[in-house]
Amino acid sequence: MRFYKYCDLVNANTNYANRMKMLSNRIFGEVVRPTNEKSMRVVKMFSEEPLYKKENVINYYPRHIETGLLMKKLREYGLFRDEHQDFIEEMRRLKALRGKVFVKGEKKRKAKSIL
Repeated sequence: MRFYKYCDLVNANTNYANRMKMLSNRIFGEVVRPTNEKSMRVVKMFSEEPLYKKENVINYYPRHIETGLLMKKLREYGLFRDEHQDFIEEMRRLKALRGKVFVKGEKKRKAKSIL
């Protein structure tokens, strides 16, 4: 019965009721004074969880780094075939057979020995 009277008192348009409603809104983190829809959009936007904490934003892209490392490890074990990497290794092997292996800094050493 008493709670019902409190609700009637808050909904009344008296100065006391308006001040109590503003105090209640301030305590419970709501908008203190009635505002228009445009301002309420801003209030709603700031009351939402930030984007960097949302689960669907954090996990939007697949985990490329971890997947790449996993594929390398599986390739070492022989459980995954990476044709591009196989091609690169085969070209290096054929270059080594022809004696065309590049050694970093070799040109500089040759230039110094000639002088």
